Amino acid sequence: MTPIAPTLEKKRAEPPRGPSGRGWDHGFGQPGRGEDAQVPPVPPARVAVWLVVASVTILFAAFTSTYLARRAEPDWQALPMPAVLWLNTGVLAVSSLLLEWARRARLRGQLPQLRTGLMLATGLGLVFLGGQVVAWRQLAAAGVFLATNPHNAFFYLLTGAHGLHLAGGLLALFYAVGKARDVDSVAGIVEPVATYWHLLGALWLYLFVLLFWI
Repeated sequence: MTPIAPTLEKKRAEPPRGPSGRGWDHGFGQPGRGEDAQVPPVPPARVAVWLVVASVTILFAAFTSTYLARRAEPDWQALPMPAVLWLNTGVLAVSSLLLEWARRARLRGQLPQLRTGLMLATGLGLVFLGGQVVAWRQLAAAGVFLATNPHNAFFYLLTGAHGLHLAGGLLALFYAVGKARDVDSVAGIVEPVATYWHLLGALWLYLFVLLFWI
């Protein structure tokens, strides 16, 4: 006759199992068993860039609120739009597309395309800043100065603040170009830089519409 008691004791000693056949405590009380997944840490550069994105968004939201309130005053006079701003807008849009191309090239391990995209995006960023200076000079030549009327003041304030943030993005791009000796060297750089650059592109489109079409 087969003994029953030892078999029952063995069954009692086994921990309860879930639907997958593994114990319910798998991955909780006993780390390191079986297929426990490790959550990768978020890169510090990514955290930093999203903090910057949040602060820039808050800053320009405050500017917008003040702009719209001031625009309702009777001394507001419409600012003539320099035609070069159309060119600047196109240049910055192409720059953003090139940087996105570079970002995807890094994911595919394509170093030549990565370097080309980074350098072209950087060059067009410089062209955009130069174009903004041209717009300022054209307005000054037409007698449109900071203190002439409130619309002028907001134009110089908003485009100047955007230009300063874009100059910071250019410094990051120069750093990325210098580090792009191989794909792995810029693994933690290109993604946050591209995110920041796309933000600046979208922000400029917003400012362009706000200043001349609203």
